[in-house]
Formats: sequence, C-alpha cells, structure tokens
Amino acid sequence: MIIAVDFDGTIVEHSYPAIGKERPFAVSTLKRLMNEGHKLILWSVREGELLDEAVAWCEERGIIFYAVNKNYEEESSDDHEYSRKLQADIFIDDRNIGGIPDWGVVYSLINDGLTLEEYYRKNLNNEQPKKKRWGLF
Repeated sequence: MIIAVDFDGTIVEHSYPAIGKERPFAVSTLKRLMNEGHKLILWSVREGELLDEAVAWCEERGIIFYAVNKNYEEESSDDHEYSRKLQADIFIDDRNIGGIPDWGVVYSLINDGLTLEEYYRKNLNNEQPKKKRWGLF
C-alpha cells in the first residue's frame, strides 16, 4: 500500500518552521509499516532547506521514504505526465476531519483494513463518537 504522511502536526508536533517533538509512537509506527512492505511518501508543505531538514530528521530515526512530495523518487515536474496530486492509497494528516487519531489507532486502521467508524464499533462496545454539529447543519 502507498501511504502519504504529513510531517508537521502528524509525525511531529506543530512548531513550524522548527521541527517539533515527535508525536508519541509516530516513528515506531511508520517504521513498522515500512518494514511490513508499505511504501511511505512524505507529503509536506515544507520546501527547500526546511524539507531537507524534515527528511533528515526522519532518516536519522530510520524512516526512509519511497518519495518526497511526489509519486515516486524519479518523478520530476519536467515530466510530461507530472501531477502534484499524489496517487496514494491512504493519507495520514492531522488536518483530517476530526484530526489525527493516536498512532496506535492509525496502525490498527491500516493493518485491519478498517474505517474509523468500524474501528470505534469494534473497540468501543458499539459506541460511536458523538456527531458534532457544524454551522447550520
């Protein structure tokens, strides 16, 4: 499976442009997913030196990305068929509706092939999270 992972707020706490503290179990979960054969793409707003620092931070902890902000390492914006839209199976990002669950839940969702709703039903005695009302809805 190809998994696109955000950096700031997802792997580390928000401290942009600095690198925040690791979110609990982010590194160990990503390493486990990588070791299980999943391809990880770093998907970040960071560019240039700030992006290089994020990649180096991850590499120092044993996370080696299949690609960074592109579908595969060799892809170039000069390619005729280049697209900024990633072709990932799953996106892990703190900006998901409802935020990012803890990394143990993230791993279970991927490993067990569950949706978040299915996870809650399975693990919380069929209790679902209360729905929030947004705006006029």
